[in-house]
Amino acid sequence: MNSKFSKRSDTIQASEIRELLKLIGASDIISFGGGLPAEEIFPVEEMKVICGEILSEYGGKSMQYAPSEGYDKLRKIIVEIMREKGINADLDNILIVSGSQQGLDLTAKAFIDEGDTIICESPTYLSAINAFKPFYPKFEEICIDNEGLIPEALEERLKNNKNVKFLYTIPDFQNPTGVTLSLERRKKIIELANKYNILIVEDNPYSELNFTGQYLPSLKSLDTEERVIYLSTFSKTVCPGFRIGWICASKEIIKKYVLFRQGSDLHTNIFSQMQIAKLFEKYDVKANIKKNIEICKSRRDTMLDTIKAEFPKEVKYTEPKGGFFLWVTLPAYMDSKELLKCTLKSGVAFISGEAFFPNGGHKNTLRLNYSSINEEKIRKGIKILSNVIKENML
Repeated sequence: MNSKFSKRSDTIQASEIRELLKLIGASDIISFGGGLPAEEIFPVEEMKVICGEILSEYGGKSMQYAPSEGYDKLRKIIVEIMREKGINADLDNILIVSGSQQGLDLTAKAFIDEGDTIICESPTYLSAINAFKPFYPKFEEICIDNEGLIPEALEERLKNNKNVKFLYTIPDFQNPTGVTLSLERRKKIIELANKYNILIVEDNPYSELNFTGQYLPSLKSLDTEERVIYLSTFSKTVCPGFRIGWICASKEIIKKYVLFRQGSDLHTNIFSQMQIAKLFEKYDVKANIKKNIEICKSRRDTMLDTIKAEFPKEVKYTEPKGGFFLWVTLPAYMDSKELLKCTLKSGVAFISGEAFFPNGGHKNTLRLNYSSINEEKIRKGIKILSNVIKENML
């Protein structure tokens, strides 16, 4: 039979992270590749209690179809989370989705027409690239430095491109670099969005995992014209397996998202929504987030200390103040995919940086995750990686 696949199916590629995780799961490898939270923070014992209480209290209703917008008790909790971040929202501004990844998918369906320009950081989150690509946009990449996306470069692109649909950005502890957008630049980016009439998709899964205690306002909290679509998730602060995230946006945008999600999964798992809501009602979630921060910071510190001691001076790296990742830039002549072949033989994995650039290139880069690996393995793995880098240098 001749292939009946759509043109769109030709744009779909396997996620390098998901494919690497398959390999890691079947072998004894120190993996810096995934973006996994520390399992020590998962509320296992609490959920044993919560599941019984939900079934006793709600019975079959906890297994029934549910509203597309989400479970109202959880939406009210999210409204409070938003208000703590300086974002004024009510229930009609909140849509619960199956992880913030579904938020990216709905964003693509709702806004991208073939040929539209999407502006993003360079590098950016590879699963956002994969969510947007099937709709045939043109990606414009904006370089970032230690203060995040550069507004002057953004304005230059906006001046010269009249078909920009939105800016996609991860302002806090960016994936993959770990860089945070400065306050001055946040304000400037909002000004530019208003001036050039574009939307901003603010993907913010890591903001709670701040190692400094000095929190910057979200872009959404600075939004004066309802241009910012805010995505976040409980995957990093509670657990990822429940697949519970949310979108906070104008009522008009939320209504459109609801229509698109009704054509895919109808609603997010209602039992998992109830579990998250009950967790917030019964337990101190903020205390668990504090524990998560302590674990991640300790592991970040161990990774940075080992890198500083072991890496050759020609290798550059970021020093994140929160989140899960840091970014490594090798000498220009090196190819991180070729390097990965060598490190895998020695029992160490990472993600090649090229996957985080929608227009390709930058083969001399890689992303390292520290959140899910204990300190002993971090030290061992970084020493192995350093030795392989040195062996492949000219």
